Amino acid sequence: MKPKACLIFNPVAGQGNAEQDLAEIQSLLNPEIELDVVITTAECEPGQLAKDAIARGATSIIASGGDGTLSAVAAALMSTSIPLGVISRGTANAFANALNLPTNIPKACESIVAGNTQVVDMAICNDLPMVLLAGIGFEAETVDLADRDAKNRLGMLAYVLAGLKQVSSLNQFEVEIELEDKIIAVSAAAITIANAAPATSILAQGSAGVVFDDGMLDLTIVAPSTPLIAIATAFDLLSSTLRGMASQREEVGFLRSNKFKITTTPPQKVVLDGEIIGMTPIEIECIPGGLTVFAPQTEELQPLEKLEGLPNLKIEIKD
Repeated sequence: MKPKACLIFNPVAGQGNAEQDLAEIQSLLNPEIELDVVITTAECEPGQLAKDAIARGATSIIASGGDGTLSAVAAALMSTSIPLGVISRGTANAFANALNLPTNIPKACESIVAGNTQVVDMAICNDLPMVLLAGIGFEAETVDLADRDAKNRLGMLAYVLAGLKQVSSLNQFEVEIELEDKIIAVSAAAITIANAAPATSILAQGSAGVVFDDGMLDLTIVAPSTPLIAIATAFDLLSSTLRGMASQREEVGFLRSNKFKITTTPPQKVVLDGEIIGMTPIEIECIPGGLTVFAPQTEELQPLEKLEGLPNLKIEIKD
């Protein structure tokens, strides 16, 4: 008897032909899996469709769409042990890249059919589920500028153009980062807290080694003082990430914890897994082993920490 799975398919994701994509997915999966296909609409968001599938007794869920669709389904599966199959068809495909999952339909379907699973972490940010990362400041403003119409027309270029526009109006703010054992005060232009992050999310890559199954969150502080230094810092983060090395620039700091409380002055926008969720402050905590995914084997990375050199840095050791 073939295993059963619910396929949640978003027809408006990405820039491809949705009908052809769905037909290809069905042709690859149907010989091995009995599919219950559910299409997302404006009235039926993917997270609720996943919950409905679970209520019907689904033993595995396959999600096909952009990062928003995949994150919403993952949130519905948090702490259930029901495996998630990922068929990424979005603009950035950050979800699949961050978890080292295939980013094209044939390879993704091959991985799902193989049936190998991996347990990865999730997090809770201001009571909302998080798979990838939360961004404060620069990244949140960039995501806010790259609207749906721009992404449909320009794809990844929409984020690049939004980022360049944001660099020209770079703003620093004061940050207080509270951990279990200390409080850190510092000036910054961007704070990123990552559970998992693709290499393209350069503002999360201070340590160049975000690990998604270690029960910890990786926080990167980026604190350039001018637009020119911001561009140089971004280039350094990109190049050091590609080399698999931690950034050594004074404008970049990074540390790790299983939970953070972050307050900013003035309040800053917060982006969570690609969606603006409001303003600071935020409280974020890792949920170890919160999600099971169909995935190939991955190689573990060694995480690092560095804070020295950041502007106005103060560290208060808690009693």
